[in-house]
Amino acid sequence: MKAVRCLKDSENLSLDTLLYRVFTYLYNTFGPQHWWPGETPLEVIVGAILTQNTNWRNVEKAIYNLKANNMLSVEGILENKEVLKELIKPAGYYNIKAVRLINVMEKIKGYNSVEEFLRLPMEKLREELLKIKGIGPETADSIVLYAGNYPVFVVDSYTRRIFSRLGIIEGDEVYDEIQRTVMENLPREVSIYNEFHALLVELGKRNCKKLPIHNGCPLYSLCKEVSNER
Repeated sequence: MKAVRCLKDSENLSLDTLLYRVFTYLYNTFGPQHWWPGETPLEVIVGAILTQNTNWRNVEKAIYNLKANNMLSVEGILENKEVLKELIKPAGYYNIKAVRLINVMEKIKGYNSVEEFLRLPMEKLREELLKIKGIGPETADSIVLYAGNYPVFVVDSYTRRIFSRLGIIEGDEVYDEIQRTVMENLPREVSIYNEFHALLVELGKRNCKKLPIHNGCPLYSLCKEVSNER
């Protein structure tokens, strides 16, 4: 098993130990994140699509518009395509996102319900989502984890940045390789993957920015960049 250096204690840690330590430090600092915000599985699916390249506040405005116009349903979106772009405009890239929403709703329509679609076996559900034009691994896995309640780890830009600074990855690995790094070294539990992804996002927003803020960072003692500055 790969060993990673823990700078604080000057010891070599196995990868599973380091990942667990990262998770624990973040959880003890930030607490439970209560992800994913959404009243229904369909709302989670819509949110996962709308949140691409924007912040959640903008997504909330777009979802509010859909609810206010009784369009937050498969039929509501598919039967009102002409006004969809205007309603989701707060989320940005509304032309592209409208098409992606319609594509996903068309896929779900092929099943009896959203629930039946989400009850597909995990690998099959992920495969069906990735077949949809405009749906990449991050969005697909967000839906599989947060709407389907399956144990799959979501990798995003925050994950890549934080893991690179900790020496867990080199930084140029493909999505699936980073995902395997976590899933092969932490228990395959929905609750863990749910919290870990959300906690990494929180750290990315607070401390591990493009220009990192080391002061107050819960992973300060593990950070390779801090060590290089000493």
